[in-house]
Amino acid sequence: MLIDQYLDAALLGLIEGLTEFLPVSSTGHLIIFDTLLGFEGPPGKVFEVVIQLGAILAICTVYFARLWKVVTGLKDDPGARHFAIAVILAFLPAMILGAALHGVIKAVLFNPTVVSVALILGGVAILMAERLVPVPRYHQIERFPAPLALKIGLCQCLALVPGVSRSGATILGSLLMGVDRRTAAEFSFFLAIPTMAGATVYDLYKNWSLMTIDSATLIAVGFVTAFIAAALVVKVLVDFVGRYGFAPFAWYRIAIGSGMLAFLYL
Repeated sequence: MLIDQYLDAALLGLIEGLTEFLPVSSTGHLIIFDTLLGFEGPPGKVFEVVIQLGAILAICTVYFARLWKVVTGLKDDPGARHFAIAVILAFLPAMILGAALHGVIKAVLFNPTVVSVALILGGVAILMAERLVPVPRYHQIERFPAPLALKIGLCQCLALVPGVSRSGATILGSLLMGVDRRTAAEFSFFLAIPTMAGATVYDLYKNWSLMTIDSATLIAVGFVTAFIAAALVVKVLVDFVGRYGFAPFAWYRIAIGSGMLAFLYL
């Protein structure tokens, strides 16, 4: 295997780690940079899905103390149980819809044109939503009512379209339903754990027969760099969002989506 493929895999892992928890669509960025780099990873777009688990494990590391508190408190702590229930309820819609539409999504929507348009529309949606955000009513995940968690999960389903952004859909949905910025961002992080773990397991199961040693090595390189990059960026994102909001990401989405359309068609 050429060294260039390893370098491309490392670069894509870096991009994944830096963008997974930003409302800019990590999957969309991977599809765009696949095109720009001419990267040919494992069949079935397994690389683009599985390396996201590296970023998710970074969340487990950065927030280990809080997650461990939830796990150990499930028996006696009502707050821990509410936390777990909220994450599970929010995860279910994407799990069901993602499994049902897996083949269609990979075959039809994993292309740079869809991603570019989704980035632009998503950027416009963020700018509009920033003006409509109500006064926050929910400041702790442990106090999310079940219907709120389920509605946020339905918002996450929008991200089945590459370029929409899983974190963007869940964070914006949370904000519009009265969750404060910091809590919305953190809930999006925690919701990513079962969502991306489930997507990884399902994708590997569907494409296991196509995997080779070379494919696994490429994935491992992307996985490790995604983990490192995500671990460095996640805390910075929470502080940035709490201070500046999401408008800077909206303008970035519009710029990169427009630039990619120009590259593809001009």
